[in-house]
Amino acid sequence: MSLESVRAWFAQYAPDITVEESDKSSATVPLAAAAYGVPPEQIAKTLSLRVGDRVVLVVTSGTARLDNKKARAAFGAKPKMLGVHEVADLTGHEVGGVCPFGLKDPLPIYCDVSLQAFDVVVPAAGSTHSAVRIAPRRMAELVGAEWVDVSEVRAEQAAPQP
Repeated sequence: MSLESVRAWFAQYAPDITVEESDKSSATVPLAAAAYGVPPEQIAKTLSLRVGDRVVLVVTSGTARLDNKKARAAFGAKPKMLGVHEVADLTGHEVGGVCPFGLKDPLPIYCDVSLQAFDVVVPAAGSTHSAVRIAPRRMAELVGAEWVDVSEVRAEQAAPQP
């Protein structure tokens, strides 16, 4: 799985998108931002959550934090982060490379509205040294994601006031 499954997924569903590889690790938001030359908030991080008896993926802006109250309202139960081994078993991707593309098995995917502040975001691509550049709306369309508002955006990411 992982990088190979993501490459195959893009070859099938969006051949115009290139998976980029870096010799630098992109396993965390700050590392990914440095490796791909974008601000941390433009990294699209994928959270693997258990909500009641189901597992979901939530893609948010790199600097956004999951707001438990909003998430509980959106999903009907309090979300809990999956453990490292569960993430790899359920997604096919190791922590640091988790993305909504090329998953081992289909999972419900949600995109947080925090991503809509950007023309292009940079999610991982199945490994700790790979990513893609993609418009948030296109990403959501390609993976069949539902848009939700489940994060708390840090002040430095908030839109400037006129």
